[in-house]
Amino acid sequence: MESIRTDLLVFVYNANSGFGNALLDSVHKTLDPKSYNCNLCAITFGFFSENRKWKEFRQNSVVDMEFLHRDEFKKRYPEEKQNKEAFPQVFLLKADKLQEFLSKGEINAMKSQEDLILTVEEKLGQIKVAGNGK
Repeated sequence: MESIRTDLLVFVYNANSGFGNALLDSVHKTLDPKSYNCNLCAITFGFFSENRKWKEFRQNSVVDMEFLHRDEFKKRYPEEKQNKEAFPQVFLLKADKLQEFLSKGEINAMKSQEDLILTVEEKLGQIKVAGNGK
């Protein structure tokens, strides 16, 4: 069975980059988690650092991953016409084209990093993936 090379998964947070934004987001998700609008951030990061289980999964994954904030995504992929309401979202970059991998709705329905890990593993298992050699 021939494998298709998957360049990477592109995770896009529903937040802008920068220290000030990161600090405000950390405070917001701690003080009022129900109104925090980036479930991907909430699942993958604690107040100060990346969640351990997610970090281990990410580091040991067979597929490369890229993590971008909304503003970084718009700069890196200017041809993608996503409005800020579309995020968080995960794309599969294959043959230089972005395809939806996890929708905002799927991500927002997740309750834990385990949910995210299982969903990513399941979806990767449904496609033929040639890893990055890890």
